[in-house]
Amino acid sequence: MSRKEALSKKIDFLLKLRDYSVEDQVDKEDLKDIVVIKKGAEGKILIRIVYKTPLALGKVGVHYVRKMRDRMEKEGYKGGILIGYGFSHSAVKEAKNNRIEAISEGLLPSFDLFNHDLVPKHEVLSKEEAEELLKRYRIKPYKLPRIKASDPVVMLIGAKPGDIVKIKRKSLTAGNHVTYRYVV
Repeated sequence: MSRKEALSKKIDFLLKLRDYSVEDQVDKEDLKDIVVIKKGAEGKILIRIVYKTPLALGKVGVHYVRKMRDRMEKEGYKGGILIGYGFSHSAVKEAKNNRIEAISEGLLPSFDLFNHDLVPKHEVLSKEEAEELLKRYRIKPYKLPRIKASDPVVMLIGAKPGDIVKIKRKSLTAGNHVTYRYVV
């Protein structure tokens, strides 16, 4: 299996995990653009996969981020995901400033993490669900236990700092145990 095929498999898993449905895709020699919609949400998301760059070590540079940002602004995308084999430091910084999530190929798992017994189900709460939770327990979000945005599962489900993640675990004594984490 080639490197490009392996990356495509990982991306299919990411799309399934985040509940995206593909609306359109354009495949070029060095990159691929996929337009997706998340079920139950409004607005399209642009996913750009960069297979080959002129930079040393194949890292994605600022140029790719700016081109993607321009297309997102021109065509009115809600957000974007840029996937490559590595990123320059300035590209990561530029992506954060422009509603673009930069994901390195090495961070995408080659297997389904959630099929493992020790990885419980994680889901991001909607804004309404989060407000209801905080109101019910009369707390501020920062009073919840924290989970880092760099956690592999949090990154995979697309949670951002400020989101609240609901975690459901199976428990021998309680049946199902539900806990909430604040993403930092």
